[in-house]
Amino acid sequence: MKVEGLGAIVTGGASGLGAASARMLARNGAKVAIFDLNEEAGNALAAEISGAFFKVNVADEANVIAAMDAAQAAHGVARVLVNCAGIATATRIVDKEGNAHSLDAYRRTIEVNLIGTFNMISKFAARLIAAGIEGEEAGVVVNTASVAAYDGQIGQVAYASSKGGVVGLTLPAARDLAQHRIRVVSIAPGIFLTPMLMGLPPAAQESLGQQVPHPSRLGRPDEYAQLVESIVANPMLNGEVIRLDGAIRMAPR
Repeated sequence: MKVEGLGAIVTGGASGLGAASARMLARNGAKVAIFDLNEEAGNALAAEISGAFFKVNVADEANVIAAMDAAQAAHGVARVLVNCAGIATATRIVDKEGNAHSLDAYRRTIEVNLIGTFNMISKFAARLIAAGIEGEEAGVVVNTASVAAYDGQIGQVAYASSKGGVVGLTLPAARDLAQHRIRVVSIAPGIFLTPMLMGLPPAAQESLGQQVPHPSRLGRPDEYAQLVESIVANPMLNGEVIRLDGAIRMAPR
């Protein structure tokens, strides 16, 4: 699919993988709507790429519907959706003091990472189907899973559960939407230099990068965006989860 002149939505688009994806889509001529909770960063990036920012909690159905209404009024019906919004929770099921994992923290991780992804897909697809787009392709959805879905580490039970859910919905979502010519593909990134990791000391970043077989470094957000670009461009990529990880397989800790 060529995105020039088309509407696109990127969740979690104010920073990290989402920001890189928003910039890539804008470079290719798309009209990008950034959905994020960070107003300052979101507005700044929207100004940079001549896009639009909307403060959105992806797990809130009414909030998503209202933001999609506004984005559609500005850019037309979105044809590309990139789901990058997510949170990470690092807690053992039972910690060293014997405390059980907070159910609220587990629930919140599932709500944002998995339910939020599903919420965005369903609302995006319904609008696109109603628009009656002609041609071989109507639209494309790219989700963000994680290698944690396969190699979840100690303390990642909530995060790995949520990303495992994203992996699990990819194929049935692609099959559900195939008759409407909407593709669904997910990316499972390894260790990437996102805002969370950028807060670590350089020595810690280097140590993490050395765990990657090749190239032995942290992934760059632009490399994630490059894969998004390839997925959008290639009509035969559908119903698949692609690991983008430099061949890493995560150890227990």
